[in-house]
Amino acid sequence: MSTPAQSLVQSVDWLAIAPPTIAAVVGLVVLVTDLFVGDNRKALLGWVSVAGLAISALMLLPLLDGDRSTFCLTGDAAVCSYTADGFTLVIQFLVLGGALLAALLSVTALKDANRELPEGEFWFLLLSSAAGAALLPASRDLATLIVALEVASLPAFALVGIRHGDRKSSEAALKFFLSSVTATAVSLMGISFVYASTGTLYLTDIATKIENVDGQLHTLAQTGVVLTLVGFAFKTAAVPFHFWVPDTYVGAPLPVAAYLSVVGKAVGFSGLILVTVIALPSYADVWGPALAALAALTMTIGNVGALRQQATRAYSAVRLLAWSSVGQAGYLLVPIAAAAYSEDAEKAIGSTLAYALMYAAVNLGAFAVAALVARTKPLNRVSDYRGLYASRPLAALVLGFFLLCLAGLPPGIIGLFAKVTVFSAAVDAGLGWLAVVMAVNVVIALFYYLQWTTLLFRAPEGEPETHRVPAPLTAAIALTAALGIALSGAPQLVLRFSDTGLF
Repeated sequence: MSTPAQSLVQSVDWLAIAPPTIAAVVGLVVLVTDLFVGDNRKALLGWVSVAGLAISALMLLPLLDGDRSTFCLTGDAAVCSYTADGFTLVIQFLVLGGALLAALLSVTALKDANRELPEGEFWFLLLSSAAGAALLPASRDLATLIVALEVASLPAFALVGIRHGDRKSSEAALKFFLSSVTATAVSLMGISFVYASTGTLYLTDIATKIENVDGQLHTLAQTGVVLTLVGFAFKTAAVPFHFWVPDTYVGAPLPVAAYLSVVGKAVGFSGLILVTVIALPSYADVWGPALAALAALTMTIGNVGALRQQATRAYSAVRLLAWSSVGQAGYLLVPIAAAAYSEDAEKAIGSTLAYALMYAAVNLGAFAVAALVARTKPLNRVSDYRGLYASRPLAALVLGFFLLCLAGLPPGIIGLFAKVTVFSAAVDAGLGWLAVVMAVNVVIALFYYLQWTTLLFRAPEGEPETHRVPAPLTAAIALTAALGIALSGAPQLVLRFSDTGLF
């Protein structure tokens, strides 16, 4: 009688699941500790959160030895719900590293807010979202994928609207919430159609069974594929599902906007890769052209939106970064679309990961400098950066470097290298027209990136303001600058690190 019960018991590889688990546990510890810590010691919660994220990231190191899987079917050890392979580790590094840098920015922001932001709730929400985002790339069944997606997304809604009584913040949170809920509903419907067609939730099983779907269910399976793509297009901020991005970034606290710009994108793109390349390779003729069209539309609308920003408009610097992130999402979509046409899909996906690593480092750095400027000029207009070199020469040089990386110009070699890898993925897959669209958009983006860069070194209007920069903010800027410079010196490291291990 005991044998059937024993066959249901699954062993858990605690080392494999350590990175997201530690982030989640530290989040719970912070939430409980907040009840017993006085107002004068709330800053301790921030440093505990930073330490927790750092430990989570360090726990990736023991996993570099080889692929590890857990929560596997008892009858088939090759079919698992959680896999820590090369793809998983790259995305988890990006997510936990991005969350760590956002946490460093948040330490300063919460101190400047002078208790206007609830610290315990803030750190709990940030750590919870980071735990969900770290779980998602390891998910190898649709149920775990959706749960991870929502664990990453739901705390983010609250983080955007955490400033009580701030109308702009509440409006941003509402837009973000409605768009994300819509995306989830559409994704769930698509996933339910796929499950109805195949009878399984495991990605590798879906890939096998969906090829032999009964003729009567073929249309249902196709509809499921399309709806799933639409749902993830919302999460990646692909056009025309991008409308929430500018207002959400402006309304959210700046560290939260930085977090969403990198970690939010990593969540959407990793989920999209798992669903398309792993679960639905036989439907490449459906999702390949759709993603190629989305990539072209997204990069074009994003760059044109950034180009139209007025330098003197309130929060124009954040809006420009928001529209820029939409344009960058278009570049990230190119290799995923190319994977549908390429004989080497793993290489194409590696190009997306390489670009994502570059984008994460330099975009977080740009937001860190924006947070520095916002300390004295809270409206954060692009025109406020005029003459930054006169008052903050190092900050101006670093921001100029980040913008040149995003533009793909020397000395931002890593930006140029990442764009070349994406461009090559499109050409190798026979998507010449998409490569041309990308080239045109790179030229468009040069204008607003260079315009902002030159503004940093112009003569300032009035006396330059100087003030002491908090250590956490300095650390965030220094870390991103060091990473960007190191990768520009040895860009080949990105491609080595982005070996997916998916196949």
